[in-house]
Amino acid sequence: MFHREGQKIILITFFLVSAIVLLSHFYVANPWLELGIQIGAVVLLILILQFFRNPKRQINPSFDEILAPVDGKVVVIEEVEETEYFKDKRLQVSIFMSPINVHVTRYAVSGSIKYSKYHPGKYLVAWHPKASTENERTSVVINTPKFGDILYRQIAGAVARRIVNYAEVGESVQQGTDAGFIKFGSRVDLFLPLDSAIAVKLNQKVVGAKTCIATKAKRDEE
Repeated sequence: MFHREGQKIILITFFLVSAIVLLSHFYVANPWLELGIQIGAVVLLILILQFFRNPKRQINPSFDEILAPVDGKVVVIEEVEETEYFKDKRLQVSIFMSPINVHVTRYAVSGSIKYSKYHPGKYLVAWHPKASTENERTSVVINTPKFGDILYRQIAGAVARRIVNYAEVGESVQQGTDAGFIKFGSRVDLFLPLDSAIAVKLNQKVVGAKTCIATKAKRDEE
């Protein structure tokens, strides 16, 4: 199944590839060159299809866990000063998405949207330290019963040029459901309360709506 954000691109690519295959068949005299052109066109279509794939994932929503919002690799786990919304210290967990990862953004928690803002910006490589504050990005805050306010940030990278964010202030959202998409893009930051118990490690691969990123510290549950 494919994400709705890719439908137009997939359709355009399909017709373009079909035209290339037909034109090369009728107008390219060299059979090996014709075959090479056709294979290249089909490979392009396959790459577009795999990029916009949207696998369905069955989950049991839990207020006790923060799940990965995207597929990718954990590249940052550190205490930082979050200056846009909280204006205090938070635990930041950042997940980098390579071009072969599923690029659907899913809600990491269930709750109500308190804040949703788009920021135009640069297109630094996603692992650049300033990407979180200088690149094109969206910031969304979800209020949850167990963790309080959680902020996640979709960040464009050097290749990404379009972030799609579905979160609207005031709406209630469910963990694991579709929150948006980063077209050809690359990173999501989570900003969590300092008392969160981080459940992942640096360089660990995570799966959106499946991998637990954090839980509440035990001392807060007793």
